[in-house]
Formats: sequence, structure tokens, C-alpha cells
Amino acid sequence: MNSPLVSHTEISPNRTTPRNHKIDTITIHCTAGHINVRALGKLFSAKGRMASSNYGIDDLGHIALYVDEADRSWCSSNAANDNRAVTIEVSSDDTAPYAVTAAAFSSLIYLVADICKRNGITKLRWHNEKALVGQEDSDGELIQNMTLHKWFKNKACPGQYLEERMFEIAAKVNALL
Repeated sequence: MNSPLVSHTEISPNRTTPRNHKIDTITIHCTAGHINVRALGKLFSAKGRMASSNYGIDDLGHIALYVDEADRSWCSSNAANDNRAVTIEVSSDDTAPYAVTAAAFSSLIYLVADICKRNGITKLRWHNEKALVGQEDSDGELIQNMTLHKWFKNKACPGQYLEERMFEIAAKVNALL
């Protein structure tokens, strides 16, 4: 099942069907350039691009679906992460700190909360520790269930703007959960 918040769907061929892990993680990306959801869908539709995400959010806050949640997107440069994570590309400035609009940020909060609710993620947890990826506490819950693209590939993604707001994102999502 996918988010009912989606206003545009354009399924990418760049995916693995089905994912091999239950969804328990969120990975937020920045597009490093302002792009609307239709144009991003066209980019992800190109087979030679070898890239996709589950969702995309544009500057106006529109949300698109590119890869069904049941499938693995090719987004984080790490198959293990992409198999467990729902990946979200957020339209951003094309230079550091890769800021996003208030509308995009607001849609991101609601989308992540929706993803968490539908996938049984009861609390979004962020510690900014790559070593915690996949680590569980004594109750079998992930200690940290948010990851960064830059942990898996030498990139700036998700950009300083979003990275500095990961604690805020977790708090706002948790308030909705």
C-alpha cells in the first residue's frame, strides 16, 4: 500500500521487485536542484539513469510516487538500505546548504508520518550515528531508523539544510504518530 497523499504517479523501471526486507527506515534525500514531481518522474523513468526513489516532493509540496513501497528503489547507493527504507527525494536549492521550501518541508513531515503509520513504525528515531544503522535495542526496535545517503556514497545528500533538521523532522513526525 502506498501513501494516499500522492497527487502524481509515474512508476520507474529502475527498481527491484519486491524489496527483501520489511520497511523500518526512512531515508530523506535532496534533489540538488528545483524540480517538480512530473519532471523528476521523467528523470526516474529513464532506464539508463539507474536511479529512482519511492517518493518525491516538489517546491509546492506536491507528492509523487515513483516506486511502490512494496519495491526497492535505487536511491541510496546501498541495496541493504534501500531494501529496508522508504526513500524520499525533496526538491531543493542546487547549491549548499540545499534548502527546501516551507511547503516541501511540511509535506515531508506529513508523508513520513503517513509512511510510519502504515508500516508500523511507532517512533522515528535519529541519533546521527552511521554505526547505528540496523542496530536494535533490547525490545527489538531499531535504535535509529533514519539514514543519510552520504553515509553510503561520497555525496552531500541530503544537504546541510535537511541534515540539520533531522531531529526536528523526527520530533514533528512523532507528534503526529
